[in-house]
Amino acid sequence: MRIGLIGAGAVGQSVGALLVASGWCSELFVASGTQASARGLVTDLEDMIQITGSHMRVTVTASAAMGACDAIVLSPRSPFTNRARRDVRMAGLTANAPLIVHLARQLASYAGVAVMVTNPVDVLARLFAEQSDCQRVIGIGAATDTARYHLTLARHLGVPVRAVRGHVIGEHGDAAVICASTTTVHGEPVTVPVQQVRAELAARPRRISDAIGRTRLGPAGAVLDALTHSLGLADGMTEVSVRQETGVWLGMPVNYTDGTPALCPPSLDESESAQLAAATDKLDTAYTRLTKEI
Repeated sequence: MRIGLIGAGAVGQSVGALLVASGWCSELFVASGTQASARGLVTDLEDMIQITGSHMRVTVTASAAMGACDAIVLSPRSPFTNRARRDVRMAGLTANAPLIVHLARQLASYAGVAVMVTNPVDVLARLFAEQSDCQRVIGIGAATDTARYHLTLARHLGVPVRAVRGHVIGEHGDAAVICASTTTVHGEPVTVPVQQVRAELAARPRRISDAIGRTRLGPAGAVLDALTHSLGLADGMTEVSVRQETGVWLGMPVNYTDGTPALCPPSLDESESAQLAAATDKLDTAYTRLTKEI
């Protein structure tokens, strides 16, 4: 498997390290806004490869030269200071969109899997897909949200995390939908303290960013999960942002079999359906406004 990695920042560095450790990636091609950072990451990964005995090859290249890769991970970030305390992920839209458009045009008609990491991930996944005509674009975020949900609820109820089944869907952001009505613990319905859970879901990334500057390991794990499922290396269900019938990209459970996706939207109660409709409208409005500006 040949993977392209665009962006050598916090998430890109973590993804590179996970790919070295994974054993299934044969070649990794790295590009970044300043190729100096790409060269630095490649040098660091080369050291890791030698120490761990990995057989992966890692090379600095231009993003436009990644067309033959099986998958490309898009994690670039334009330089800007995000001071938002609400709708934090959406605050990067204006800054990051031109960069994504530029990459989409460089990678026009790309035939592999494109994994969008850059926020706001749902809007930018749609932007990359429509500007590049790539048919296999997915965004990460919902898997991280769902993992945080399981962890938070398990701690609240004092049960093992693996006992919790449930999803967080919709926007990777303030309009995320907690699917409380279909959540189970040990296979049984459970009362979910939705407001308490939502507060913790918002607090976790802020806690990470305030302490170490960026969330990195959770998103990188979500990238690896998305890659292994979408490339047919593992079967099963995961949460990724994908195109809906409305044309909007939303986080949803997707079941993969040999790399072929099947959308598995959960049943929603009336309140959750209204929340998902609001998230859809929010993301569609943001995209429509954006396309008028670029």
